[in-house]
Amino acid sequence: MKPLRVGVVGVGHLGQHHARILASLPNVELVAVADARPEQAQAVAAKVGTRAVADYRELLHQVDAVSVAVPTVLHREVAGAFLSRGIAAMVEKPLAGSLAEAEQLVALARSTGAVLQVGHIERFNPALSVLQESPIRPKYLTAERLSIYTFRSTDIGVVFDLMIHDIDLVLSMVSAPVWSVSAVGVSLFGDHEDVADARIEFEDGAVAHLIASRASYAATRKMRVWGAEGYVSLDFAAKQATVVKPSDAFLAGELDLEGVDLSQAAQIKEHLFGKVLRVDQVQTAGREPLALELEDFVSAARGESRPRVSGEDALRAVRVADQILRSLEAHHWDGESPRVASPSHPAATPSVLRGPHAWRRRKTEADAHASLDR
Repeated sequence: MKPLRVGVVGVGHLGQHHARILASLPNVELVAVADARPEQAQAVAAKVGTRAVADYRELLHQVDAVSVAVPTVLHREVAGAFLSRGIAAMVEKPLAGSLAEAEQLVALARSTGAVLQVGHIERFNPALSVLQESPIRPKYLTAERLSIYTFRSTDIGVVFDLMIHDIDLVLSMVSAPVWSVSAVGVSLFGDHEDVADARIEFEDGAVAHLIASRASYAATRKMRVWGAEGYVSLDFAAKQATVVKPSDAFLAGELDLEGVDLSQAAQIKEHLFGKVLRVDQVQTAGREPLALELEDFVSAARGESRPRVSGEDALRAVRVADQILRSLEAHHWDGESPRVASPSHPAATPSVLRGPHAWRRRKTEADAHASLDR
């Protein structure tokens, strides 16, 4: 098989791992890595055994596919340059920094026939496989995605940075159209929201409640799914799950408590979560999700399969994220006028509900470089 010629644009915090994995894949030639910081590109290139370029445009006539891991505000420019030439592109999440730019990228891919895949990596988390083995038609979903402030991805807010993962997961589970969206947000460290709480209702009655924060003391990546078939709790960080399934008798409306001492809480719990409800703790295992994601992209770029997360899939997530940001804009705190910046409304006054201090860190040359890292 002829090697697939691939390049990586942006080799910061995340992109360097794209380069590492792509360089190790069979029948893949990592032609070069590109980064606006020559020293960073050269350092990564030396590690993975390829060459470095400072300008991504040097790769436009040298590759069959490209992995784009630049700041979100540059996705439209960089990915668009390759897609417009029919070159397959893997773009880190979110697809773009605004709904309009996301639509443009999908339209470009459609017009040239280029493969467009988006890096919603949780779709490759082994914990998610539990839902395939224990199918549930979701009626109510909750998700918490909390992290400390990393000083990365500061060009976007927490909705596009973190919540977008869970938006994509929910949309992959619920096929019905979105009926309504409501949300609130808090800005702590900059011009974008750092904490967001959103409620999404679907036309089939399903409801999703999502919480995201990049200003938390401890990191959490969890989702809970309820349906008539049972309940599943997913821990994406620990790659484990809890599955609760009702007995046939319980589903038929029967609750047999014969022989159970209702004055003993421990006995009730043992009976309920043993005979009435079956509880299984599942520890999943698997290969590195990013490696699985990039292998999926390589297969799609070769025309062997459809991307697990296509540009159209990612565009749906961006549309809902945009609705969430619009709801944030419309929310009034203490009777004040709404004030929240949005990628779709860059002219909006930058602020959600602010903390007691308008905190700012003194900018340095190192900060300028850090802002480029994924």
